[in-house]
Amino acid sequence: MHYKSNVLIRNKRASFDYEFIDRYEAGIQLYGTEIKSIRDGKAGLADTYCTFQNDELWIKNMHIATYVFGTYNNHDVQRDRKLLLHKKELQKLHKQIKESGLTIVPTKLYINDKGIAKLEIALARGKKSYDKRQTLKEKEDKRMMDRAMKR
Repeated sequence: MHYKSNVLIRNKRASFDYEFIDRYEAGIQLYGTEIKSIRDGKAGLADTYCTFQNDELWIKNMHIATYVFGTYNNHDVQRDRKLLLHKKELQKLHKQIKESGLTIVPTKLYINDKGIAKLEIALARGKKSYDKRQTLKEKEDKRMMDRAMKR
């Protein structure tokens, strides 16, 4: 059975603040009510970040709304959640973060075709303010070109 889902939650701020170097797909350790809320599209990646604790990767500040039909078993809205990656990927990420001052930023939360919640994370370098201005200028130029093409 293939599960077709249109759930796609993006961290729009991440591409503005960071330059992505490498991307990874990670699983998330969730409770039952959390996955149900994600399937309803009630989650947010604003102000989220990833950090290592005891050689495990954790996501902090990820907001998953309480499930409407949940009872006293409902989850904590902003608890820390463990990310699931292969051991070699974790070691590679940990090494790159320690050495070069990079960070790990969540970029997308989605449900794959098997019905499993996945988080796309990116190894990223912070942009300087002039880089941000350049990004805005490119976006504005593209918008103007699109308008000119439609006429």
